[in-house]
Amino acid sequence: MSYFEYVYGLCQTPGPSGFEGPVAEKAAQLLMPLADEIRVDRLGSVIGVRRCGKPGAKKVLLDAHLDEVGLIVTGHKEGFLKMRTLGGIDSRVLADRELTVLSNPPMLGVVAVKPPHIMASGEADDAVPIRDLWLDVGLTQEQAEKAAPVGTPVVYREETFRLGEGLIAGKSLDDRSCFAILLRTMELLKEEKLEVDIAVLGSCFEETSGDGALVATFSEDPDCAIAVDVTFAKTHDGKDAGFALGGGPAVGIGPNCARWMVSLLKKVAAEENIPWNPEVMAGNTGTNGWDMQVVREGVPVALVSLPLRYMHTPLEVISEKDAEQAAQLLAAFLRQAGKEDALCWRN
Repeated sequence: MSYFEYVYGLCQTPGPSGFEGPVAEKAAQLLMPLADEIRVDRLGSVIGVRRCGKPGAKKVLLDAHLDEVGLIVTGHKEGFLKMRTLGGIDSRVLADRELTVLSNPPMLGVVAVKPPHIMASGEADDAVPIRDLWLDVGLTQEQAEKAAPVGTPVVYREETFRLGEGLIAGKSLDDRSCFAILLRTMELLKEEKLEVDIAVLGSCFEETSGDGALVATFSEDPDCAIAVDVTFAKTHDGKDAGFALGGGPAVGIGPNCARWMVSLLKKVAAEENIPWNPEVMAGNTGTNGWDMQVVREGVPVALVSLPLRYMHTPLEVISEKDAEQAAQLLAAFLRQAGKEDALCWRN
């Protein structure tokens, strides 16, 4: 499959944080031809293991989270749904937005918005907080309570599509685009003999707690791990923050990033002529890598990030070129990891 096909299949499958079942099933299907064994753990994370066949081989865990930001129904009024967020959502992007309510069967809704004709002076300049938004599902109070009871999850409704030259736009690219990178990495290595076992993790709960990666890392007990997540891409209004799309992935550098792993990533990038960007992280990386590092006696962790525009909005944007380069970088790391006698496999 092409990278775009991986991304499309994952992003069009719903799975907000805590409700990842459908996308976990899709991820397992996509991973199955690339791993020796597949399982879904008790929390709902997908784990695929490819064994190299060498006794005592080191294990490298690759993580990308499967959950997306979303909302959850908390109440009803005259048939309209009240909601709270699952993960960080800016209320500015919700006005008049079409959402999918993950009821049985799923149904569509439109976030209610006041017409400008009846707004008070200056009211249009202020974002409406989540607590004051209502979702119109076109039902009566009784119908709404039955069809979408309290606790029903809700997600953005958007198509995944190619944008301009070499870009991809859609919902939940954070972090499904990075799980697609892991699939692409395994494709690149499919016919190769390696010196390490590889565990590919599609983790749950990242947007709300990070517990999915923590639990799965404990169970897999890897010798090191790489968290693959998105980072900020430059936009015209971003005050020069972030990285240019098409300029390559970012590699985290800081106290949460094992120095020997960063050194090896830099080495193989130079050998393979893979462009990359240093991303200095002086503290918490805001990714699963922060939690994975303290599992058991400690796990050396590196962070590889994919630049992304408009994070946590209904239409995020990535570069397919960056994604391919990230997969090439991960594959090069895995080819060398077990061959590096000088590596201490410690932070």
